[in-house]
Amino acid sequence: MTRIPTVGVFALQGDVREHLRMLGRLGVEAIGVRREAELDRCDGLVIPGGESTTMFKLARTFDLFEPIRQRSKDGLPVFGTCAGMIMLADRIEDGTPDQETLGGLDITVRRNAFGRQVDSFEGDLDFAGLDDPVHAIFIRAPWVEEAGPDVEVLARVEEGAAAGRIVAVRQGSLMATSFHPEVGGDDRVHRLFLDLID
Repeated sequence: MTRIPTVGVFALQGDVREHLRMLGRLGVEAIGVRREAELDRCDGLVIPGGESTTMFKLARTFDLFEPIRQRSKDGLPVFGTCAGMIMLADRIEDGTPDQETLGGLDITVRRNAFGRQVDSFEGDLDFAGLDDPVHAIFIRAPWVEEAGPDVEVLARVEEGAAAGRIVAVRQGSLMATSFHPEVGGDDRVHRLFLDLID
């Protein structure tokens, strides 16, 4: 009998319920992660959308920052969405002076690149590894300014003022999108993440 993987969702801030619901639908054991003991149970981790400066401060306060950083360095598959992408980036543009990231993705991310909450939008994206476009929802989203040579670009904005901007990447066991794949019924991006879990 094959063991069902346990996938955690960083649960101190952000779109936690939506990711837990999506992962549960895909047949994995989905748990909220607020403590290191919960992280230790995980075969993969999702860092959801939310407020990236608040997230790193809460991760420090709850003694999760270094354990997550170490587990991801050791190969734990981690999927960051929106603020989660910022948390996984090695470099940030327009961050706060004290802002820290977990790092691991050789990318430079621009916070709130698409503008404020009122500038949120939706659009279809061609996504590497998927036959049909993904309907992407961007809410105060970042974009990738620069990606290192080992980073695979999975999707770019196709139209409008941001055409060509990178909005989904993968490097080793880390994956990130600047949009919110947990919103709506399309579970294909989450399935691609689960493929990274042995």
